[in-house]
Amino acid sequence: MSTRLAHLMGATALATLCTYTLLPQAPALAQTGGLDVSDLPQGAQMLLTADNLIYDNDLNTITAAGGVQIEYAGNSLVADRVIYDRRTSRVVARGRVQIIEEDGNRIFADEIDVTDDFRDGFVNALRIETVDKTYFAAESAERSGGQLTTFNNGVYTACEPCREKPGKPPIWQIKAQKIIWNGESKTVRFEGSRFEFFGMPIAYLPFFEVADPTVKRKSGFLIPGASYKEEMGVGISVPYYFAFSPTYDLTVTGTYYTKQGFLGEAEWRQRFDNGQYSIKIAGIKQQDPEAWDASTVNRSETGRGMIGSKGQFRINPRWTFGWDVLAQTDKNFSRTYGIDGFSDTVQTSQLYLTGLDDRNFFDLRAFHFDVQENVLDGSINARNDKQPWVLPSFDYSYTPDEAVAGGELNFDVNVQNIYRDSLSGNLNSQNSGIYERIDGIEGLASRMTAEAEWKRSFVSSGGLVVTPILQARGDAIYTDYDANTVNGITSFELNNTAVGSDVRSSYYRYMATAGLEARWPILFSTSSASHVLEPMAQIFMRPDAPHQDRLGIPNEDAQSLVFDATTLFERDKFSGYDRIEGGTRANVGIRYSGSFANGWTTQGLFGQSYHLAGANPYAQTDLVHAGAYSGLETDVSDFVGMIGIASPNGFAFSAGARFDEKTFDLRRTDLKTAATFGQLTTSLQYAYIEAQPLYGFEDDRQEVTGVAKVRFDENWSGFASGTYDIESQTLVKNDYGFSYGDECFIYSMTYSRSKNRDTQEVSQSFGFRISLRTIGDFGTSSGELNTSF
Repeated sequence: MSTRLAHLMGATALATLCTYTLLPQAPALAQTGGLDVSDLPQGAQMLLTADNLIYDNDLNTITAAGGVQIEYAGNSLVADRVIYDRRTSRVVARGRVQIIEEDGNRIFADEIDVTDDFRDGFVNALRIETVDKTYFAAESAERSGGQLTTFNNGVYTACEPCREKPGKPPIWQIKAQKIIWNGESKTVRFEGSRFEFFGMPIAYLPFFEVADPTVKRKSGFLIPGASYKEEMGVGISVPYYFAFSPTYDLTVTGTYYTKQGFLGEAEWRQRFDNGQYSIKIAGIKQQDPEAWDASTVNRSETGRGMIGSKGQFRINPRWTFGWDVLAQTDKNFSRTYGIDGFSDTVQTSQLYLTGLDDRNFFDLRAFHFDVQENVLDGSINARNDKQPWVLPSFDYSYTPDEAVAGGELNFDVNVQNIYRDSLSGNLNSQNSGIYERIDGIEGLASRMTAEAEWKRSFVSSGGLVVTPILQARGDAIYTDYDANTVNGITSFELNNTAVGSDVRSSYYRYMATAGLEARWPILFSTSSASHVLEPMAQIFMRPDAPHQDRLGIPNEDAQSLVFDATTLFERDKFSGYDRIEGGTRANVGIRYSGSFANGWTTQGLFGQSYHLAGANPYAQTDLVHAGAYSGLETDVSDFVGMIGIASPNGFAFSAGARFDEKTFDLRRTDLKTAATFGQLTTSLQYAYIEAQPLYGFEDDRQEVTGVAKVRFDENWSGFASGTYDIESQTLVKNDYGFSYGDECFIYSMTYSRSKNRDTQEVSQSFGFRISLRTIGDFGTSSGELNTSF
C-alpha cells in the first residue's frame, strides 16, 4: 500500500523520523555535520510505501514492515522494517537498510537505532559510499551530541572496490580501532590505525588526523617530504597550511638539512574574479658553506635567500596583465634548494601586458634572465652576470579584416631597449686579448622597427599561382656603450677588425622590397595514390642593407641563423629584426606530397638560394658571426632538403639536411623516427653539425637520442631515454623510470644520470613520488651525487 505518512503517524513523529532517517549526513563523511528540522524544505511531500503498517497501542509503537520505502525532499530510505517508539522517541530501521541522500551519497547498514532529534544513535555493520568515490565501513558506529560520530573497527579508502572480486583488498586502505568524525571541526581522527597496501600492513600510526574528505580547504599540517643532496645532507620538510579564506591562503614550510641547517619558506596565494597572484619567500643561514664544491659561487656565503612573485589577471576577454619575478641573494639559490616554481636553470623575470583580437596582436613586456649555474663568479663562462635587462620589448601586429587592393596587408612594429651591466663574449683560447664572439657590449642599445607587407595571389587557368609581394620597413637605432669597455676590446677575430670607437651613436636605415613568387602544383593520380609536384621560385629585389659594415650596430635578437628546408622560402632568413637582408636574392625549389590508399603519406622539399646582386648580408660579419657557416655566405647557397614519411599505424620518419653547393658534402643533418608497436612507443633522433670554430665549436658535433615508453597494462608503464655524444664517445644523459596510476593511487620512480663531455664529471639523481587520493602526496629525490673519473 502507498499513502501519505502524515495521515498514518503523528505529524511530530513524522518530522523527527525523516529528519534523521532521510537526511543523515554520513557519519565520518558528513558534508554538513548534521541538520535540524529547520533545514528541511518547507512544504515537501513525504510518501511511504510498505506491505504492512502496524499500530501497537500497548507498546505505543508504529511499525512499517515489508519493502519499506520512504521518500522525502529527494532523499530515500529503504529497509525491511522501520519502527517508531513514541515513548522513547527512538527510530529503528532494520534489515538491508539503505539511505540515498539527495546529493548521491549512499549509506548501507544492517540496523540503525537513533533518537528522533538526530543527536544520538547507534548503527550496526555500516558502509558508506560518497559521490566523490570515498568509502567507509565499520562494525558499528555511535553518534552523540549531534556532532560527534565514532566508528568502531573502521576502514577508510578512496579506491573503488573490485567488481569482479568484491572481497579483494583495495590498493590501499586505513584500518583503525576508532575513526572519530567531528562534524563541527570538520576533521576525521584515526586512532590505533595501520596503513595497508594490497592488504599488507606497511605502517602503524598511533593516531593522525585529516580534514573531512568533502572539505576543500582547511588549516593544518600537510604531508611531510624528504630529500637528499650531498652538500646539504638529508632534508625533512614539514608544511603547514593556513586556510584564511576561500580566496587567499598561506603555506609555511620548515625544512631541516643535516649539513646546512634550517630552511624556511612561506607562500601567500590570493585569487580574484579576474585572476590570481602568489608571493614566495625563502631563506637559510648555512651551517657549512664550505661543503659546497669550489666551482660554486656560494662557497663562502652563509645567509642566502630569495623572494619571488607570479600573477596573471584578465583585464577583459582581450587583454591580459601579469608578472613572474625573482630576486635572490646569489644566482643559484633557488635551484640549489629546489624552491618550487623558481628552480629552473634559466629563470625569466618579466612583467607583461598582452592583447589578442582575431588576427591582431599586442605584447609589451620587460624581462631579465637569471641563469642559475654553478660556476665561479667572474669566470668567462659565468652567463648570469652577462644577461641583459630588456626594458622594454614591444611587438604589435595588425592585419585589416578587409582586403586592400585585392590582397592581404599586414603591419608590424617591434621595439626593444636592452641594457647590459657587463660585456658578454668568448675570448680566443690562444689569445685572451682577442674576442672570437661578442654577444653584447656593456651599455644601452635601443631599436624601433616598423614594417608593412602586402601580397596577393593570382591563379591562371593552367594552375600557375603568382604572388607579388611588396614590403617596406624602417629602423631607428641608438647605442650608448660604456667607453672603457669599447676601448678595452683590442680586436675582433675573423679578420682582426677593430670593433670601433663608436660609443654613443644613432643610426637610421630603410629597406624596400619587391618580390614575386611563382608556384605550379601538378597533380598525378592513380587508382591507389595521388601525387603533387610543385616547382616553386621566388625573387626579392632590394638595395643593400645600410650600415652592415659597422660592427657597433647591436645584434641581440638575430644571433641564431639556421638555413634549412623550412627557411628556404622565407623573405628574410635572419631570425630577428636586428639584422636586415639586402641585395637581390632568388630561392628555387620543388615540393612533393603524396598520399596512398593504404593510409601512408609522404612529403619532401629540395632547393637552393642564389644571391644575384648587391652585397651579400650573410657574408658581412657582425659581432656574433651571424652569417658564418650558414650556407648562405656564398652567392650560390648550399643545397637544403627534407623528406617525411608517415603511416596510419604510428610509424613516422623525417630527414632534413644541408649539402655543400660544390662537393655535396654533408654540412648539417637531422634525422628523426618514431614508431608505435602495440603498447611500445619509441623515437630516435640523430643530429650532425659541422665544426664552427668562430662559435667555439672546433670539432664536428654528432649526437643521437633515443626514447622508449611502454605500457605494460592499464596501470603500469615504464620509460627509458639516453643521449650519446658520438664525437666524445660519452653517454651524456640517460633516464629510467616506471609508474603506476589508477583512480586512487599513483606511484613513480625515476633515475637520471648525466656526464659532462669535457670534465667527465658524473651527476646522478633518484626520485619517487606517491600520491594517495584524498590523503595527499609525498616523495623524495636525491640531489646530484657528483663524482669524477
